[in-house]
Amino acid sequence: MRIFEPHIHMFSRITDDYEALAKEGVVAVLEPAFWLGQARTSVGTFVDYFDTLIGWERFRAQQFGIHHFCTMGLNPREANDDRINQDVIDLLPRYLEKDSVVGVGEIGLDDQTKTEEKFFAAQIELAAAHDLPILIHTPHRDKMKGFQRCIDIVREQGFPWERVLLDHGNEETIKITRDLGCWSGFSIYPNTKMSPERMVQILLEHGIDHMIVNSAADWGVSDPLMVPKTVARMREAGFDGAQIDQLVWGNPTSFFAQGGRLDPAAIGELLPVDRRETFTGNSILRGQDPNAK
Repeated sequence: MRIFEPHIHMFSRITDDYEALAKEGVVAVLEPAFWLGQARTSVGTFVDYFDTLIGWERFRAQQFGIHHFCTMGLNPREANDDRINQDVIDLLPRYLEKDSVVGVGEIGLDDQTKTEEKFFAAQIELAAAHDLPILIHTPHRDKMKGFQRCIDIVREQGFPWERVLLDHGNEETIKITRDLGCWSGFSIYPNTKMSPERMVQILLEHGIDHMIVNSAADWGVSDPLMVPKTVARMREAGFDGAQIDQLVWGNPTSFFAQGGRLDPAAIGELLPVDRRETFTGNSILRGQDPNAK
């Protein structure tokens, strides 16, 4: 089995997580730019973070055989911060041309403020200008209202639905997104959001087409192996290998390939690993034997 994990924040995970992902069949990950847990107060901190996503973190993934891609964006939580919001928007075009950047995200709404809406719309415009799909973060509070407002803003911008991934969905949101022509994303969590069992029920009812599952694992209580665990529940429910492959490989790679920088045929297997390699003189080994696994 091969898995493309389409939403995981490896910046905040440890090397054991990379090893576990590779063991479970994850050959590629997509890391959206996100909120680091506390407010950043200057645009320079975003420069360093964005550089890490396309540099050190991509290298670190490759040291475990995993292909690493990312999306870039000003997340909705920090979009409300006037110390940095416009400066980050001005900065983004530099990164939206990078080879490993395959979309704009996470963008969208959190507290559902007018300021969030302004910068959400601005980033949809950037996605159109750079010919990239968008990964939309939908609110955790008052979710149905937030989903509908995200849909309205995308519609107002005239952005093509086939290039839209509306993430963090549930049993209620699928009812309003299923016929839009967009992609429906579901974050599988240990105790909140979606469970593997609930996800399987949605798949049984609504099918697999245009569905995307992810772990959204980050610095909080989360589990980077939630996609493989969902696969296990799917097998128990009677889904066959072709259906599973479509959900965890075909769907996410098809969505992010729309920007022209991701070739599914080129990333179907783990990369060869040589831990003698370094990135700007640094390695993941910290002085250990380069043959250590």
